[in-house]
Formats: sequence, C-alpha cells, structure tokens
Amino acid sequence: MSWLKLNRWEVLGLLCGIFAVYSPVIRFEFLNWDDTWYIINNELIQSWSFEGLYGIATEPVARNFAPLTIFTFLIEHTLWGMWSGGYHLTNLALHAINAILAYALLRRLTGSSLLAWTVSLIFALHPVQVETVAWVSSRKSLLSATFMLASFICWLRPDRTSRDEGFGTLWLILGLLSKASAVVVPPIVIAYDVLIARRSFAESFAKQVVPMFFSVLLILVTMSAQTTIVGGVRGHIGASKLWILAIDATILWRYVGMSLYPTNLCVLYDPATTGIAHWIALSVIGWVGVGVWTFRTRHSNPVPLFCFVTWLFLLFPVLNLFPITTLMNDRYLYLPLIPFFVGVFNVAGVCWMKIRSTESSSLARRIPTPAIAVTLGVMLCGLYTLRTLDYLNVWANPVTLWNHARQITPTLPVVQIQWAITLESEGRRDLAIQTLQRAMEQNPDSGDAERIQSKIDLWTETSQVTPES
Repeated sequence: MSWLKLNRWEVLGLLCGIFAVYSPVIRFEFLNWDDTWYIINNELIQSWSFEGLYGIATEPVARNFAPLTIFTFLIEHTLWGMWSGGYHLTNLALHAINAILAYALLRRLTGSSLLAWTVSLIFALHPVQVETVAWVSSRKSLLSATFMLASFICWLRPDRTSRDEGFGTLWLILGLLSKASAVVVPPIVIAYDVLIARRSFAESFAKQVVPMFFSVLLILVTMSAQTTIVGGVRGHIGASKLWILAIDATILWRYVGMSLYPTNLCVLYDPATTGIAHWIALSVIGWVGVGVWTFRTRHSNPVPLFCFVTWLFLLFPVLNLFPITTLMNDRYLYLPLIPFFVGVFNVAGVCWMKIRSTESSSLARRIPTPAIAVTLGVMLCGLYTLRTLDYLNVWANPVTLWNHARQITPTLPVVQIQWAITLESEGRRDLAIQTLQRAMEQNPDSGDAERIQSKIDLWTETSQVTPES
C-alpha cells in the first residue's frame, strides 16, 4: 500500500491508458478459436462437483495442462455464466495488473521512474498485445505473466532474502500451473545473478535447484498432454531441430520488426519456410553480431546482454524446439516486449550520450537526455496506441476475426476452414461449402484435407435432409 501511495500517479496513468484503449473488449464475443474448448463446451467449468474439481486438477484442456487457468474459468462461469463480457473484463484486469507489476519491477531494476513508466505503458498499449487481451483463451498467458512478474520482483534483486526466494518460488509454481511457459523463470534469474548482481554461476544455480525441479516436473506433465496435433499451421511438425533453428532465426527478426513497427497483424501467420536460404544466412549473421556486441560490452554496460538473453529465454518455449502448431503469433511477444524496449531505450541512451560527448555536438549538449527520452517515448506510445485502436475491433467476433485473417493470410487452409465454420454458424451453409471446396484446391496436408472433406460431407448431407424426413 505504501508503494502504491508513493507511485499513485504513475499507476493511475497506466490504469487510465489501459481502460481507455481496451474497454471495448467488454462487448466482444467468444471466438470459435479455442474459446469453444476452454469455455463453451468445457464441462469441467460448469459445476463445483468433486469430479469436476478433480478433472481441473488433473486433466489437460485443449492439449494444455493449466489447472489454475481453468479454475478461473470455473469461478467466472459461476459468476456470469456464458456472458462473454465478464471473461473479457477479467482479461483486461489481469493486463492492468501486469502493467503495474512491470512498472514496479522496472522501477527497481533501472532506478528510473521515467524509463520504467514509459516501457510499462508501451507494454500495456502495444498492438501485439491485442490478441492476448481481447482473446479469452489467452487467459493462460495473462495469468502466468502475472505470477512470473511477481516471481521476478522477488528474485531479481541484489540483496534478496530467503523470504524473497520463498515467495519467488511460490509465485513460480502458480505461474507453472497457469501455463508451462513459466519454466523460463529460473534461467532468467541465473542470468540476472551473473550479469547484473555479479554472483557466481555456481551460487546462483544452487538457489534455482528447487524452482527448476518444479519447472521440469511441469514440462513432463505438459509434454504428456500433447497427444494430438490439430489445427494451426503444421508444415514444420516433424522437421529437424537444425531446420527449425534456421527458420527461428528469420522469425526472431520478424518479431523485432513487429515490436518496433507493428503492421499487418493477424491471428495466424504463414512465414516462408522454403527458398529463403539467403534470408537465413543474413539472419544468422545478424544475430551473431548482436550476440558478440552485447557480450563484449557486458562489463561496461551489462543491460543490453541481460535484455537480449531474457528476450530469448521468454521466446524459447514458442520456438518450436518442442513442437507446437504455429510458428509465430502476436501473443508470443506479450512479456518479451518488456526486455526488448528496456534494451532499446538503454542503447538509445548510450548512443545519445556518446553524441553529446563529441566536440561537434554543441546542439546536442543543449538538449537534455530526459527530453529526448520523453519525446521518443511519447512518439512510440502515440503510434502504438493508434495502431491498437485500429486493430482491436478485429477481435470483436468470429466474423471480423476470420474475415480479417483471410485478407492477410488467404492461403492458409486453417483460415479458410475457420471462415467456413463461421459462415455455417451464421446460417450461410452454401457459401461455407464453397469456401471449403476452394480450400481443397490449395492442396492442404492430409490432416486439413480430411477435416475439410468431413465438413463438406456433413454439411452437404445435412442440407439435403428435408423437414419431412
């Protein structure tokens, strides 16, 4: 409470910005993209019976073991049934909490309230966050981020106590029960200890034995839940790890571009995976250069290397080294935006100070560094807010979502399938069948082809049934 009182204006500014931009989500509908599994047809959240509670604690849902996330849906189903606005309101509240936690963490790590608040506001209002905030099924990302940030607040401090470590481990466990991506907390803590707090690797590793035990345990449970591979984009499933790493090198640069200048955002992407040898080579060279530069400057300025390593760790669970059905998504950047922009502002500040120190920069010396930081922060926040406001309504309902997706990635069979499902639910069955027939002409893989044909057969047969029969 004392911290909130001391930082009340910064917190109030974050809350006002978030609710002003994202408040329309309360009117948004459920989507026919995982919401059906997590909410609409999920029997586990429909009662407080012993069988239901046991199922929440032990059963994976939609191939994910996230019992704490499912438990929040049980609470909400009890409160407002199938009113989608209540679920969206919870997502919005969690996003606001995460922005405040990010500010609290960065305020202590950087020692600058201006930098901490600017990065937290960018994190809150950036358009790539729309998917996570406006999609009910991204609750697991929001909830796990809450506990991960709380764990970081406890762990990432040079003078932490055993009490901090105990609470840090507790928050990590809750994060793991919300989403498996929280497994990256221990390696990030080790990176902080070694690079920032200047502890020895052995000392830091010893402190992370218990957190890593719970992380490995959760990984094993989650991997056992991945028994089927359906939906999404599956062309990369079964590929060699070397090939996956090569594609990841190009996708990571796309994430850099999306973070700095987000455009053509979409629910699904279709990144090129063939005929891009030159892009792979350039990407690898670029990342080697970034790694070498940040490593060489680690003694004089360890922040860029720590931000780079943290960014990579936060993205590691979604780099398809453990196969998932999409190569890239907006929601994968939810927490990585924080270290990314801390690093960007740190490098920009260092460059500006070097410019001011040169003899020919008399004009630059008259412009204070905070003025440059404020100007850059205002410009970025304004740009991202406008883009978020423009993109937000895409996620209002299935029609707007998949109509937008088929304009951005029209060649993806799964996009055409979801668009057809949306049309059929709107009573436009003939058009839905035509959409699937066109999708079949795009040579989908065997899984999509079987799914498309089964729906064509079902809808055609249903259309032929007369009321008398």
